[in-house]
Amino acid sequence: MKKILRRTSCFILTVFLLCSLLPARVSAGYDLPGTCQAQTDTGAACTVKTLDHDYARNTYYSLRDIAMLLKDTDKCFSLEITRNTVSMVLGNAYAPVGVENALWESGDKLDVSLRRNEFKVNGQDVFYFTFILKLPSGYYDCFIMAADLAMILDVDMAVPGEDSLEIRTQEPFFVSPSALEQAGYFYGVNGVLVGDATTGEVYYAYQAGEPYPIASTSKLMTCLLTMEALAAGQITLEQQVTVSGAAQALAASGDGVIPLEAGGQITVRELLLGALLPSSNECALSLAEAVAGSEEAFVRQMNEKAQELGLSQAVFFNSHGLPSYTEDPVPAKRQNRMSAEDMFRLVSYILRVYPQITDYTSLQEATLGSLDLEVRNSNPLLRNMPEVTGLKTGTTNKAGACLVTSLTAGDGAAAHDLVVVVLGTEDSIERGRVSGLLARYALQVFRTGMDSPEDGTAAGNLPTHAEAAVEQILRTARKH
Repeated sequence: MKKILRRTSCFILTVFLLCSLLPARVSAGYDLPGTCQAQTDTGAACTVKTLDHDYARNTYYSLRDIAMLLKDTDKCFSLEITRNTVSMVLGNAYAPVGVENALWESGDKLDVSLRRNEFKVNGQDVFYFTFILKLPSGYYDCFIMAADLAMILDVDMAVPGEDSLEIRTQEPFFVSPSALEQAGYFYGVNGVLVGDATTGEVYYAYQAGEPYPIASTSKLMTCLLTMEALAAGQITLEQQVTVSGAAQALAASGDGVIPLEAGGQITVRELLLGALLPSSNECALSLAEAVAGSEEAFVRQMNEKAQELGLSQAVFFNSHGLPSYTEDPVPAKRQNRMSAEDMFRLVSYILRVYPQITDYTSLQEATLGSLDLEVRNSNPLLRNMPEVTGLKTGTTNKAGACLVTSLTAGDGAAAHDLVVVVLGTEDSIERGRVSGLLARYALQVFRTGMDSPEDGTAAGNLPTHAEAAVEQILRTARKH
């Protein structure tokens, strides 16, 4: 009788839990169709179909409708859209297919999902998240964020109201982080910093002094210590590393990336590629063991190096950035942490002392010959901006989605390394968009010295030391 009662209780509890979960799943997301009135500075105006994804005002705009609006302007573009591909050619006239600027039909079925569709601009692959859906006419349309399209077209866009969109075709794309901060744009981000690693000048910072979990961006410290060992002759790039049982266990776990097997051999160079491009945790662990003999010894070196570099908020528990659990009966969950300021210092040091790191991080893909395996770089901005040279992505539940970006920019005399640190965005979509905006801001300030169209200087971010002050004066003089 007790067994029957237990089974009945378990059944009732299961039904209760399922009933409580189902409404949450149903209401968790939606794609709400709408329209807005769009106009250009040339006087052209039209209706543009929109989709609000998951949240009101999280709006994606019809690419066909906007292509029709811009077809007689300097920002025109041709467009081909299939089930999961988009191809744009900037400067080409758009050929209408008859579905542009029309209202949604009542029978339109919105069976869509936000995803990484194949996207080409002028024949080159780029990385943006979009919706593609099939209209009742049989043609496909693509829906894209206004900020992403503005960056692609290098044009100023504004959303003055819920149902309006302005496209200023004669004004280039411009970013003002201070205005974004005032509007609450960074409230969902842990920390942000934009600066010139070559001079130390900080262009913009938000919560940059607070420590946060950094996930796989931890691997930048792992690679720094590996490069120091290479420079000291302790190891070589072509040296074969024997995979340990711990590395195999990590590869076989849910956080595994590259199928390393205990007893197998792989070169230091391939381990660097695996750690930096697809963010292989087992490759980072193998590097730690090759350099220091054990991960425990390597982590001590990581923390010692952090102190040496003055990274006051940095603490490391492992070589890869995954959560680390204590051995207590009730284990504590720890994660490597660092502030955006610390990360800027770390990256500035790496780029100055070991600039060859970008020989790895600038690759979109690579082959690991020992494993006959192709790996791809997880950094989305490499495909969107030619100036980007790296550096590292990172994601855990606690850390959120992080990205440290490096860019090269020239002032006519020398190349500078610009750095964007973004810690703790909600997901990889926001990580890419926030980092993309701030990377363009970094180039904007470096090239023009302007934080906003109204003023001529980077507001509130004066150089932090004499070298940076002199550099800014010279750069401004060269522009004039």
